[in-house]
Amino acid sequence: MAIVIKKNKILSIVKNIDVVAAMEKGFIEYSNGNCVIPPVGELLFEENNGETHIKYGYIKGESHYVIKIASGFYDNPQLGIPSSQGLILVLNQKTGVTQAILLDEGYLTNLRTAAAGALVAKYFAPKNIKAIGIIGTGIQGKLQLQYLQEHRPCKRIWIWDINEQNALQYKSELSDDFDIQIADNTADLAKMCNLIVTSTPSQKPLLKADHIRSGTHITAVGSDTPEKQELDSEILAKADIVISDSITQSRSRGEIYQAVQNSYITHDKVVELGKAIQDEKLQCNSEDQITVADLTGVAVQDIMIAQAVYNRYKLNSKKI
Repeated sequence: MAIVIKKNKILSIVKNIDVVAAMEKGFIEYSNGNCVIPPVGELLFEENNGETHIKYGYIKGESHYVIKIASGFYDNPQLGIPSSQGLILVLNQKTGVTQAILLDEGYLTNLRTAAAGALVAKYFAPKNIKAIGIIGTGIQGKLQLQYLQEHRPCKRIWIWDINEQNALQYKSELSDDFDIQIADNTADLAKMCNLIVTSTPSQKPLLKADHIRSGTHITAVGSDTPEKQELDSEILAKADIVISDSITQSRSRGEIYQAVQNSYITHDKVVELGKAIQDEKLQCNSEDQITVADLTGVAVQDIMIAQAVYNRYKLNSKKI
């Protein structure tokens, strides 16, 4: 019988998992061709301002395959419900038997995305961070900031959100640990920061190329469907390094997709994350470089974090 692991248990388990290291291993496996990852499935609910993504696959030679269903219903907070929802299935790669159902309510998707943000900052952000800019102050904006502290610590933070009340709440919740200022607009935020994270469902650019100063790293995580776009495509043309978590996915979604469609760049400019972290020549080598990481979210991330949670759960159960 499949084990059901609920969110409160998952929260306690992940405290003992190095999620950033798990993401690094997963991206290397993916870029080295050791994964079977079909195209993303998605459902869009225009009337309900929601979307559901279905990501699944396996790593060759591992014990499990994983199916992840994650959704964002952006009006949920008005109902007192988190916008992120979902679950993950862990199944035996040899027999197909369901071994675990992770009722994480979308939490692990948020966690692995934030860990990927920390991973790209480790290899592509300037070593001297003057200030971190967060565009989009939801749960992802919080987790990105918290995970960045391991590899690019900085307490000086500028934030912007289309909803001012969300920005005020973000500042209130995190002001004990960070010096947080609310920017009037994204242009002002970009002037103050050399590490910027965008985590919104925007369908029109929020940052312009002339906003971005030399020596800035941008991690864009919100543009995970063909319609979404957070960055002006000219930013990618201006960038010295453009990183994709999945070149295959960047052909149908994300900032790279938009930039190629608009003829600002070609795919020849793009380097896949798993390749770049294995080759120092592909990483940031100057504090003056502009670097952009386009993270559309890859199923290998879900595989890595789901397996880690399941294996840790089994280990803890044996100790009891």
